[in-house]
Amino acid sequence: MHSSPPFNAPAARRLRAALGMAPGHVAYGLRAQYGLVVAPETVMAWERGEISPSSAELTALAGVLWCSPGELLAEPVTLREHRMARGLAADELARRIGLETSAYQKMEDTGRWKGNERQSAALATVLGLSLAQFVTATGKHEELAELLRSAVTTRWQAYVKPLGKLLPIPKQHLERVLEQLHAEYQSRMVATLSWGGGQGEAGSGDAGREFLTGIVDRFWQIAGGTA
Repeated sequence: MHSSPPFNAPAARRLRAALGMAPGHVAYGLRAQYGLVVAPETVMAWERGEISPSSAELTALAGVLWCSPGELLAEPVTLREHRMARGLAADELARRIGLETSAYQKMEDTGRWKGNERQSAALATVLGLSLAQFVTATGKHEELAELLRSAVTTRWQAYVKPLGKLLPIPKQHLERVLEQLHAEYQSRMVATLSWGGGQGEAGSGDAGREFLTGIVDRFWQIAGGTA
């Protein structure tokens, strides 16, 4: 059983008002156009944020309000939410990225993306995901952080391939980003070691930990936000 997508109640109320419709008009449209029996009171509850429409109700509501489903959603986070925001059915998205519907649906249900590099790139393109959105939606944030920490503290070249499998990003661009991250980490360590003699080692450890803690955010800053 799927949870409801993140419904944007103020947007629904604003769109209805802009069309000069009352909640009863919306309820009538849902029934007449889509065969959904929804009471005007339910439409009002949606707009107050007390309850959220189901996926089918949200798609139909978008039709009645002459908008895209994405305009009725809050900021999407999961794969399913991004798909809903684009108004795509699971089977259509699966076809466009080269997956069997059942395989894609399992990944969406579990929140764990297992597509290959080509499928990952297609997913990011079809859903219009930034790199950060892609990582969050596919459940890869912790894996990315661990790979980046290893890359900057050892030989970054060894992590180009595994990171390339994880992210829809060109190899040459990824190499430049990793090289810069590695250089920044090493320069920070060297600089802090040169401060204050005996206190340098502790300072270096603190500086290193601080850098590693924020390494994913720094990665986004260097890599850019668009996949």
